[in-house]
Amino acid sequence: MIKILIADDHQLFREGLARVLNDMPEMTVVASASNGEEAIARAAETKPNVILMDLNMPVLDGVEATRRLRVTQPQSHILMLTVSEQEQHLFAAIRAGARGYLLKSMASDDLIDAIRRANAGEAIVAPSMAVKLLDEFAALSSAGQWRESGGEDLSAREREVLRLIAQGLSNKEIGAALSLSPHTIKSHLRSILDKLQLRNRAEVAAWAARHTP
Repeated sequence: MIKILIADDHQLFREGLARVLNDMPEMTVVASASNGEEAIARAAETKPNVILMDLNMPVLDGVEATRRLRVTQPQSHILMLTVSEQEQHLFAAIRAGARGYLLKSMASDDLIDAIRRANAGEAIVAPSMAVKLLDEFAALSSAGQWRESGGEDLSAREREVLRLIAQGLSNKEIGAALSLSPHTIKSHLRSILDKLQLRNRAEVAAWAARHTP
């Protein structure tokens, strides 16, 4: 039996969701809470397998409640269930220890499947949010490559110039691609030479070919 705790500040939503989940033979809603502080107390009493956690609640929000529950109830798998599609909320929830991030617009069958998967130890993220998560990982990976290559001091514009140099473009072509004058590109090139301690454009091109993400 999968024991579930629902934490949401809307009573009608909690009651409706509880009816749906209690209809499943292998699921039972053991507790509900209207805020994060109450969720922590009810989780201590009932030891749920899965906690469905709203993001915005009074007294204590879902992210902070998740952070605390990961310490006090590490056996519980926490799924954020929210209307928010904002990236900062997704990343905050994952950092706090949530095992999933789901949207309230999802179908009930998909939620039931997500609960089963979470109980089995899987991580679940709504498809539209998974794209944002992958984009963030890609950006972090790119930033890591710049640090490892010694190019962390380069500005975002200088990195763009480097990528185009690696493709063999001239200053004029780079300027056209970035809507900048050749003179501005030349200034960026001088800055790149100084920061990377290189002597000429050929060395910059060689460095760019090796290190640009």
